Amino acid sequence: MQKYTIHDFNRDFPDEESCLDLVADLIYPDGMPCRKCGELRKHHRLTNRKAFSCQICGTHIYPLAGTIFAKSTTPLKSWFYAMYLIASTRCGISAKQLERELGVTYKTAWRIYNQLRKLMAENSGPLTGTVEVDETWIGGKPRYRAGGPQPARRADGSRRPGRRTRAEAPNQKPVIGMVERGGRVRAFAVPHVGRRVAQPLVQAHVMPASLVYTDAANAYDLLEGKGYRHERIHHEAKVYVDGDIHTNTIEGFWSLLKNGIAGVYHSVSAKHLQAYVNEYAFRYNHRKSDAPMYELVKAQVKAVRYGRYGAYAPIGE
Repeated sequence: MQKYTIHDFNRDFPDEESCLDLVADLIYPDGMPCRKCGELRKHHRLTNRKAFSCQICGTHIYPLAGTIFAKSTTPLKSWFYAMYLIASTRCGISAKQLERELGVTYKTAWRIYNQLRKLMAENSGPLTGTVEVDETWIGGKPRYRAGGPQPARRADGSRRPGRRTRAEAPNQKPVIGMVERGGRVRAFAVPHVGRRVAQPLVQAHVMPASLVYTDAANAYDLLEGKGYRHERIHHEAKVYVDGDIHTNTIEGFWSLLKNGIAGVYHSVSAKHLQAYVNEYAFRYNHRKSDAPMYELVKAQVKAVRYGRYGAYAPIGE
């Protein structure tokens, strides 16, 4: 499949005007309405500001009003190039690298990245069909200190091999994820993994009567009574695949998420963890798209279809 390359980007967006035209075309697909004339009018792009002027009365329309681009001194093409870099990379790109690519300050690059991550928090409807649900923990290795949690040990005093318990790694934060086989993923940073957290999340994001595969964690005990077909795979018994019963799809997403954070960002705080999870979920959900950066542009203008002065109407209506 042919992907959207840097040559395609430079061809489609050679200057500021081409970027502004795309935003205007998405917000006003049927033509620009003049708020003074009260009807659709032909508008001309102004050369001294990011606006269009009605050819009859001269009233200005500002397509960027209400968007993350409004009142930003950063060139619109730099915003678009940041979208291209963030959406097209597989494992992510750091704010420092974005600073070097755009030629802006680190503070500006960090703000651009945070604004774009907000657009990645998408919800395109509940998951259906065969859905895998699993949990993971994001964070560093446990640090043992005097008076704090200590590593598990055998009766003879030697350290027990294998995975640490969660009590031994309080700096790790749990994330619950759900994925359609061959489809979309949802992932949420949660305060803890338990029935009161896991089951409401599944009910909110997975259609009833779906086939749900999980491991043997107690958090999923009551799913079958909530209208789901529920099958388990018992990892503690060293069973990882039993016919069609497995959680390998969501485990693959966890691998992308953890390796991306470790390799690009090195570590993330609990405060911003959900934003990073949204970023990797967005790229996973649009992995088959030729030009995922366009999805970011559409996500921004969707809520301001007719701009600052017109009636709201989501794209597609």
